[in-house]
Amino acid sequence: MAKIEFDQLLDAGVHFGHLKRKWNPNMAPYIFMERNGIHIIDLFKTQAKLEEAANAIKQIAKSGKKILFVATKKQAKEIVAEKVTKVNMPYVTERWPGGMLTNFTTIRKAVKKMSAIDKMATTDQWKNLSKRERLQITRERAKLEKNLGSISDLNRLPSALFVVDIIKEKIAIAEARKLNIPTFAIVDTNSDPTLVDFPIPANDDASKSIALILDQMTKAVEEGLMERKLTRDKEEANNKEKAAAKKDAAPAEETAKRPRKRIAKPKAEGTKAENK
Repeated sequence: MAKIEFDQLLDAGVHFGHLKRKWNPNMAPYIFMERNGIHIIDLFKTQAKLEEAANAIKQIAKSGKKILFVATKKQAKEIVAEKVTKVNMPYVTERWPGGMLTNFTTIRKAVKKMSAIDKMATTDQWKNLSKRERLQITRERAKLEKNLGSISDLNRLPSALFVVDIIKEKIAIAEARKLNIPTFAIVDTNSDPTLVDFPIPANDDASKSIALILDQMTKAVEEGLMERKLTRDKEEANNKEKAAAKKDAAPAEETAKRPRKRIAKPKAEGTKAENK
């Protein structure tokens, strides 16, 4: 994966932090300086942390596990939905449903209910319902789709969580920490980087900054998935070759195992005297 350039981070405004008075002291190692009362993030640290997070998330994707992306703030919603959909990963861009991780079985029930409504809509039972009942069920289905549609394929707990703003998504972070789920996040100067396993110091308010970092992360996921596919294809090809070789070797082995027919030796002719 190509390393992100310093100028790209600069152009996207990744270095702009919050006002000095709003800073979190734990962000001190990632702050370069203060300018006009605003903290400036050290982009060399951002580069290093972004590369570290991308390599880790790539390995998770390569192992075939799911990463849940969370961003409910206005400027990040569309970016997350667009980029994450391309790599077929689950995401939450509406309100975080409390207990999404810690009470996952309940969330799965809601998703199953959505599927049950879809199934019912194709049966005669749906036709027999009154107009009012159908309208109520349709509205309920739309509400479930809005909140849970993007996680309908999530059959088990995700193996990692990527969050855009850890202050806004503090409940999601708390649930992931409780379950020991690895966390990746964009952390601004007002955030506590010690709350996540893979913090990426960057501006979490500017859409350009969010888009650039998410682009790198989704590319890492895509590479991981591609490598997984290549590995599986290679294994399948090797298995086919072995099966074919075994099949070809079978007739030869069978022939070798067959008992050889003994050829009878001709009787020796007697002497002339014996013949007489």
